[in-house]
Amino acid sequence: MGGQNPYIPEADIEMPKTKFTIRYVDEQKKEHLIEVDPEKIPYDDHGLPGSLLDIAMAHGIEIDHACGGVCACSTCHVVVREGLETCSDSSDDEEDQLDQAYGLTASSRLACQCVPNGKQNLVVEVPAWNRNLAREAH
Repeated sequence: MGGQNPYIPEADIEMPKTKFTIRYVDEQKKEHLIEVDPEKIPYDDHGLPGSLLDIAMAHGIEIDHACGGVCACSTCHVVVREGLETCSDSSDDEEDQLDQAYGLTASSRLACQCVPNGKQNLVVEVPAWNRNLAREAH
């Protein structure tokens, strides 16, 4: 299962119109700089089209998402260190799931629901505690 949750109303999201970058900092503190081309969005069926999860997975950056990216868990919890103001507003459903996340901060988001509009570059941290202990082999 993956994509969008059919039980959550579609949000009014501003999609990016120009290229921008996202610097993902993984749980090992390794940085991955991704240039996002709005012409290629959506990439796959990981969360909302153009979400931080969708972009990360398309570029080989693993972010756990036990529910398939449908806003039904909190395993894709990330911390947006820079550029949060250019991201879509969080929905009540996202806030409910974030209440279950460990290490919640003021700039915590679910990667499957957070869609940047491209007006600013972002820095996104993937917390180490979100790593599932068991995962499927590719």
